Amino acid sequence: MVGGGAHAQWRTDIQDFLLIANGASSYEETLEVTFNIYHAGEKLLKERGLLAGAADEGGFWPTFDNHNAIFDFVVECIKEAGYEPGKQVSISLDIAASDLYRDGKYHLPLDDKSYTSEEFLTLMLEWCEKYPVLSIEDPFADTDFEMWQKFTEEVGRRVQVIGDDLFTTNLELIKQGIEQKLANSVLIKLNQIGTVTETIEAIRLTQQAGWLPVVSARSGETEDAFISHLAVATNAGQLKVGSFTRSERLVKWNEVLRIQRKLKGNGRFIGGKIFTALENLK
Repeated sequence: MVGGGAHAQWRTDIQDFLLIANGASSYEETLEVTFNIYHAGEKLLKERGLLAGAADEGGFWPTFDNHNAIFDFVVECIKEAGYEPGKQVSISLDIAASDLYRDGKYHLPLDDKSYTSEEFLTLMLEWCEKYPVLSIEDPFADTDFEMWQKFTEEVGRRVQVIGDDLFTTNLELIKQGIEQKLANSVLIKLNQIGTVTETIEAIRLTQQAGWLPVVSARSGETEDAFISHLAVATNAGQLKVGSFTRSERLVKWNEVLRIQRKLKGNGRFIGGKIFTALENLK
């Protein structure tokens, strides 16, 4: 919905505000719900003179005064499109916190605030309580292990805690994260680890731990749709590629539709049920 950080020349500090249609009953409905909310957002921004274009991965280029205003906007978009926040549609965040961490503190220039690790942990917990956040990626720097552990222990049975910079699709780092209970989900990037074999091994390792893999595209994507096949074939359950406004993103969503048609009745849509796995984490 909204792109920031490195995706929008640091107009905001948080990298991405995304949607999860956790109440959808089919893949088609997932796309429909997302489409409706995205265009509700476009309408609201145009009415308020705040539409400044699209960020690198298709989210709206942010023109907000602070991060709470972005949260309020996304929730308003969900309601404007006729859905119930938290029940039918939830928020997913990509904090990309390693980019915010320097000199021992996390910095949010948009809010004109800096935080110690403990204070930033409190902020992340507050956001998860105040807003319908179901998933959060890289909430802390990739070296701030203690905060990862504390956060996952606090919210890990109801919020998906994804490691991206923390794991870099690396088997050894994922194993370490599982042993130390740093997260409960791994972002899977094929060209980050380099081979299909290692990528599949990373997905299997994640699943064997009872964690949730999220197959992801990259910044600077091409129109190759292989990762759509990868997500379906490994039963990963989740795919993160960006918004509908950019063709290199939309081609991957469309490819899943084609895969579903070829599978006919042999495929199944897990939908929001995938998050029940969080409740069973040890």
